[in-house]
Amino acid sequence: MIELFNISSMGIQSGSFLMLGMMIILLLTGMPLAFATGIVAIFFTVFWIGPNSASILASRVYSFTTSYVFVAVPMFILMASILDKSGIAKDLFNAMKIISGKIKGGVAVQTIFVAVFLAAMSGIIGGETILLGLLALPQMLRLGYDRKLAIGTVTAGGALGTMVPPSIVLIIYGLTANVSISDLFTASAVPGIMLASFYIIYVLIRCYLNPSLAPNYDKEEDLSFIEKIKIFKGVILPIFVALSVLGSIYTGIASVTEASAVGVVGITLSTYLRKELTWNLLKEAALQTLQTSGMIIWIGIGASVLVGVYNLMGGIEFIRNVILSFGGGEGIYIIILMMVILFFLGMFLDWVGVALLTMPIFVPIIIQLGYDPIWFGVVFAMNMQVSFLSPPFGPAAFYLKSVAPPDVSLKEIFLAALPFIMLQVLCLILLIIFPQITLWWQ
Repeated sequence: MIELFNISSMGIQSGSFLMLGMMIILLLTGMPLAFATGIVAIFFTVFWIGPNSASILASRVYSFTTSYVFVAVPMFILMASILDKSGIAKDLFNAMKIISGKIKGGVAVQTIFVAVFLAAMSGIIGGETILLGLLALPQMLRLGYDRKLAIGTVTAGGALGTMVPPSIVLIIYGLTANVSISDLFTASAVPGIMLASFYIIYVLIRCYLNPSLAPNYDKEEDLSFIEKIKIFKGVILPIFVALSVLGSIYTGIASVTEASAVGVVGITLSTYLRKELTWNLLKEAALQTLQTSGMIIWIGIGASVLVGVYNLMGGIEFIRNVILSFGGGEGIYIIILMMVILFFLGMFLDWVGVALLTMPIFVPIIIQLGYDPIWFGVVFAMNMQVSFLSPPFGPAAFYLKSVAPPDVSLKEIFLAALPFIMLQVLCLILLIIFPQITLWWQ
């Protein structure tokens, strides 16, 4: 019966369009990406290749889910979950207020600084955006900050976990591209700081050119010396833990997986010393970690199987030839084409799916063209940074909407994020033109 419905005779070009069409239709029905990719993979396994290839696909799933480095993903997510449930982020925000409080637009600047620290402690964007939405946005709106500037700062700052190590995006890329995650972290440090610096410069320039965008410094909000010491004491250990995690990775003392475990222990100890560690906090953090990790794993399984099937069909070779023929085979044109494809996919798909579906195809092409896959990983992360803020499905906007005041609409959030999207695009262009920004350490 299966022989009667073999569709391999239609050719790889038609098969590719059929596969894409099925994916789009299933996603439009609201089906999760993991199930959509799995169903399409099973269909083409049975009706194109034959059911005997199922064992090959099973081996791909096994190799993906049993990768040792993958253990770092739930570890960093657990760090972020504990941070989310504790008061560390609030004290960190207050500590930055002491430093930047007298600057014009100081609360917006301190929001970006805190976003960088939170990113260095967790590596994911959801918790950061929600935390900043709860801490920074109400304060800026209450003080009289321009609404678009306040909303845009929180939205963009909350997404910095994409670029600042230990980024989960870079970990997944490293697993997919089979490159050193430690090298990816080292390479992304300067671009991540550069992007945050662009945000700060933009905020300062706008506030000094148009003082009405931010309120004047209020001396009544000054804290006493004792209050300042108390706040700094509460964040010393968490900051030390974050620096230790990244420092151990950069210096080669510990692997990414080992450092992530140390980070979890350190953040848990910090929460305990702050007398905030409770059974309920650990339970909620564990459940949040299971949910997020499960989502990533299931998307990974579906995407891994789909890419495996497409490879057996000859599709990866077909796509490779199509891409290499673009722009006369010139590397820069091919890079631009990849950026456009990634940006388009990032508007509609989760970044995990984008990475796992495209990187097995793109990375070999990048290497063939003579580019460094470490550099391309950072460029990919910057591209995903743009997709986190871009309509219609920018996740950072939806995260912020879930905790923003009721009068803040999604349309307002997306409009407020536009200047920061432009800054992200500028950084992306600079990374492509000047690879040394990423590869300075080599």
